[in-house]
Amino acid sequence: MAVLEDADTARSRGARPYGEILGYGATCEAFHRVRLDESGEEPARAMELALEDAGIGPAEIDHVNLHGTSTVLNDRIETRAVRRALGDRASEIPCSATKSLIGHPQGACGAAGFVATLLAMRDGFVHPTVNRDEPDPECDLDLVPHAGRPHRIETALCNCIGFGSKNAAIVLRRVPS
Repeated sequence: MAVLEDADTARSRGARPYGEILGYGATCEAFHRVRLDESGEEPARAMELALEDAGIGPAEIDHVNLHGTSTVLNDRIETRAVRRALGDRASEIPCSATKSLIGHPQGACGAAGFVATLLAMRDGFVHPTVNRDEPDPECDLDLVPHAGRPHRIETALCNCIGFGSKNAAIVLRRVPS
């Protein structure tokens, strides 16, 4: 769970905001009960809607927190979707799969990725995607394999893909202390 509060209200009571929600996008293609359409079009559209809602473009994204289920089908399609949404920039952006570290928290996966991204922004450090021992050539993003690394994040994109082809993306911006 995350508690959302206006940044000025938080500061007035002495709290330090970690980030700000800039934009959100969601789609549902109803392709299949548990599978995604191979094109990645609808997850990409959710990311594009989030960027549009935030009023920014791919050039301003410094990090992507992937849905990253570590399944051959989903990871390949998510890679296509990220490439479709972020274009040529996709290869330059460090991407992390939180589930590789904690497992799949089912209904809490969006919250886990959201919190992991806020902490990465706070700490200037992107967490690794672990257990990537046999890389799939179709999953060719910068997945920060095996070890995290320092990286300043001003703006990040968090991606979620759910059963029934429900897709959501949120754009976060670091709040200076």
